[in-house]
Amino acid sequence: MSLLTEWRKNAYETERSQRDKELFWTTYFNKEQGIYEKLLAAPKETVTGTVKELAEKYGCTVMMITGFLDGINDSLKTPNPIEEMTEDTPVSLDFDPEKLYYNMVAAKADWLYNLPAWNDILTEERRKELYKEQKNSGTVHVEKKVGRNDPCPCGSGKKYKFCCGR
Repeated sequence: MSLLTEWRKNAYETERSQRDKELFWTTYFNKEQGIYEKLLAAPKETVTGTVKELAEKYGCTVMMITGFLDGINDSLKTPNPIEEMTEDTPVSLDFDPEKLYYNMVAAKADWLYNLPAWNDILTEERRKELYKEQKNSGTVHVEKKVGRNDPCPCGSGKKYKFCCGR
């Protein structure tokens, strides 16, 4: 079984009590925040190593770093092969800052996209643009329907029902 399959099985296990689920995710999110704080402190530095080495570097289990890699993968310049990852798979954390910020907003991870380190990476204006762009990406804009007695949108001056509405 791949690490990712094992992580997902463990993380989304339905047989856990509510208290155990909350404890699991609280522990994970705290560790995740710590990893992001370290990554964002040196955004131009590309962190590489095997899955096991990264787990040791960030002081977490291989399963936790697997979950982290699953979460950050869409924000990397070159995605890691997370589907078939093992402890000895070499991985890279070379992230695109704008993509990462956008994806954090998409995940509703305010504890991550509000980290103070973002102030040194992206301007406040750019962060607001990315935030707005992401929030608008899920918004469906329905254009007003043309009524049959409204002027035709083609500009003929006729009523819609006598022009393009036929």
